Amino acid sequence: MIDRQIDRPRIDGQTARKIKLIYRATANVTANTVQRSRRGRAILAGTRAIARSFGRVLHQLWLEVTGFTFLAIAGIGALAGMREYGKYQSGHAAGPGRLVLAVCFTVSFIWFGLSSFWRGRKRAKG
Repeated sequence: MIDRQIDRPRIDGQTARKIKLIYRATANVTANTVQRSRRGRAILAGTRAIARSFGRVLHQLWLEVTGFTFLAIAGIGALAGMREYGKYQSGHAAGPGRLVLAVCFTVSFIWFGLSSFWRGRKRAKG
């Protein structure tokens, strides 16, 4: 095994600016070439439509997944609340504080989950 460090080229600020300018110029030339042709405009319009559709679907999926996650966490909070209620009823709990906290936690996460599903449904209709 060789114990020497490999020297990698470092990019300073000026080189990064040059690369950025070359990339921007290439993108501008490509965009102008595409928009001048009829086929290019059609491909660009189709790509935008597909991207918009996928964006809507992915946002819908995001809302539904976060809603499910919040409801699952609320379920865990409900189980903790039931456990604290059992302790409170048997007299092993110091007070109702942890029970109240578990109930507030569960209610708030149920609200977050349902509102996420409602937002997803509202977005799907609109």
